[in-house]
Amino acid sequence: MTSVLYDAPGPKAKRRNVIFSIVFVVLLALLAWWVWQVMDDKGQLEWALWKPFTESAAWTTYLLPGLADTLKAAALAMVIALPLGAVFGIARMSDHRWVRGAAGTVVEFFRAIPVLLLMLFANEFYARSTDVSSADRPLYAVVTGLVLYNASVLAEIVRAGILALPRGQTEAAQAIGLRKSQTMATILLPQAVTAMLPAIVSQLVVIVKDTALGGIMLGFTELLNARGTLAANYANVIPSFIVVAIIYIVLNFILTSFAGWLEGRLRRSKRSTGAVLGAEDMEELNPAATGGTYGTGAGGSI
Repeated sequence: MTSVLYDAPGPKAKRRNVIFSIVFVVLLALLAWWVWQVMDDKGQLEWALWKPFTESAAWTTYLLPGLADTLKAAALAMVIALPLGAVFGIARMSDHRWVRGAAGTVVEFFRAIPVLLLMLFANEFYARSTDVSSADRPLYAVVTGLVLYNASVLAEIVRAGILALPRGQTEAAQAIGLRKSQTMATILLPQAVTAMLPAIVSQLVVIVKDTALGGIMLGFTELLNARGTLAANYANVIPSFIVVAIIYIVLNFILTSFAGWLEGRLRRSKRSTGAVLGAEDMEELNPAATGGTYGTGAGGSI
């Protein structure tokens, strides 16, 4: 069987792929065994180093509060960056040159600056120009840096997702008299969201991980920062790194799994039912098509 992207492997290719898979598994097992031996030789597998993670004190005092701050900063950054990125992404496709130019300048500027530098600038700004308390300043700085950087990246994802749609979608909307704002809101964006979802989720995972930068440089009490305090009290640096890494893996796995479920649900919900639009449906989409008139509100251009 042949697909559009590649030819199905033949008998020789299948045997070669099986051999490569076996070799990879063997090498991975050898690597895991070597890491285990090194840790054992260095005394990192002693029960005394891992015992704190079986007790509630290590979790309630250090890890869970750090995880809560990580989720808080990531959630705030996501909630702000997603709509902001969508606005700038759509603005970059505006018919008005000054809107395109301003949005493009903002997006390219913040996309070119490392997120850590944005956090440091934000921290200094809040320290020198606002009344934000020193206790809240790290959180504000981390969220600000994450929002500025990731909103600019999400803006490019949104723009690319909309431009990837067939041009016939826009032309069909124009043919029935829809304005550009209606076309964008009711036709282009709903279809583009499904295509953009994997890239958006990847960026959300980046947001979760980048909260650790605030813990290292700004003293923000997120998960990795809390790990440092825990390791200093229990003298278990390597085990604490491993446990925190597992927590990050589980957290991001939950996020990507939810996104995969959501993407599948969106695709199923958008399958055509073959229904024929009636006069009331056409009037709702385009009142002018049935003799009605549009409202006298804001214009249709973006």
